[in-house]
Amino acid sequence: MKTITIRSMLFALAVLAAASAGAATYDIDASHSSVEFKVRHLVISNVRGAFQDFTVDALEFDPADPQSWRVEAAVMTASVDTDDQKRDEHLRTDDFLDVEKYPRMTFVSTGVEPKGEHYALHGDLTIRDVTKRVAFDLTVNGTVKDPWGGERAGFTATARIDRRDFGLTWNKAIETGGVVVGNEVTITLEIEAVKR
Repeated sequence: MKTITIRSMLFALAVLAAASAGAATYDIDASHSSVEFKVRHLVISNVRGAFQDFTVDALEFDPADPQSWRVEAAVMTASVDTDDQKRDEHLRTDDFLDVEKYPRMTFVSTGVEPKGEHYALHGDLTIRDVTKRVAFDLTVNGTVKDPWGGERAGFTATARIDRRDFGLTWNKAIETGGVVVGNEVTITLEIEAVKR
């Protein structure tokens, strides 16, 4: 029978700890999450909308290690919903999202940077097959044990993009100055996820 030394036990524990270290994988709870946007209309108001169909293909999170965080997500463009059927139909055409040719928008994170109590979530956003680097202002809303024994995490992320950078250039001038649709789009994500 082999003798187990203190050194070999410590080595085994160190290997086990290293194997279990790193960010945990989370699955999105779509019923408690949203992908929303707003954009100026006729200079004087904001139109708000959402995408009803989206997936998070990878979400890795360790509250103690922001450098390990990772996310990959996709939005189905045909699911755009601004609570106006005619407007939504227009948004689905090649004037805007061209959903038949570009059925998905994607985001793949490339890094996280602490910003006081918030974080900058850097990544590549692809719309209409145009990829640009963007930074979301990310707030970690915390983690909690749910009544069913699961561990949940909540996040709010906001970014502002110029839609023209992604080939969304349709517009019309108005007589009093300005245009029908603003160029800056604010994207807001509310994400609730469950640890596997």
